[in-house]
Amino acid sequence: MKLHFRKTGEGKPLVVLHGVFGSSDNLHTVCKQIGEAGYEVYMVDARNHGQSERGEDFNYQVLAQDLDEFLSEQGLDKPFLLGHSMGGKTVLYYSQHYVNYSGLILVDIAARGYKRHHDHIIQGLQAIDPKAINSRKEAEEIFSQYVTDPGERQFLLKNLYRTDDGAFDWRINVPVLAANAGEVVANIELAKEVDVPLLLMRGGASNYVRDSDFDEVKAYYPKAELLTVPGANHWVHATNSTGFVSGVLNFLKRI
Repeated sequence: MKLHFRKTGEGKPLVVLHGVFGSSDNLHTVCKQIGEAGYEVYMVDARNHGQSERGEDFNYQVLAQDLDEFLSEQGLDKPFLLGHSMGGKTVLYYSQHYVNYSGLILVDIAARGYKRHHDHIIQGLQAIDPKAINSRKEAEEIFSQYVTDPGERQFLLKNLYRTDDGAFDWRINVPVLAANAGEVVANIELAKEVDVPLLLMRGGASNYVRDSDFDEVKAYYPKAELLTVPGANHWVHATNSTGFVSGVLNFLKRI
């Protein structure tokens, strides 16, 4: 599985994984700041997202396999791994089954399974036929019937782009993501103790990570730390970018 990526900065390698329906572009601004602080940051598009290849399989086992192949292809030895939401679950799964990492950062996600909460988004995406629309405004009018928050709507519609022939298409594999929506919120089984530093970062205005979630992680990652970023919602890097960057750098510089 060939994964598209962006790279910025020089120094110790940090590999960054985005959340579902996102892409490497989502974290570019904060990653540039981290790169300027002395790190070589790789922002990776997951399979079926962004400009990476597509595949029918979509679960944390294959996402972790993709990550391991990417690290090997790039010659990255013991990099730091950072994942937001789906990317965080990928990092957790990877750390339970592989060993090529020296520090882990999970952004607003826990190991436990979550209730499915993306169905309205998937229904909205499925309602838009990119070949049948003539403008982004037309797509937004359709999508607004399913996703009412303007900011969330704009974020998701970044996946809609014009092809070379002037038509619209998706940068996400909507049918595969729809068919595997339950996999995105699946539980990551923790069974192996991992003796590397881990930072669990959560948004102060988010309900994704409970105190008990950190207790579960701490039981298997004895060097785990919890950081609550004030005022940030689930998209910590977007809603408190200063707190996000300082939290990441403070952690990395100590390990």
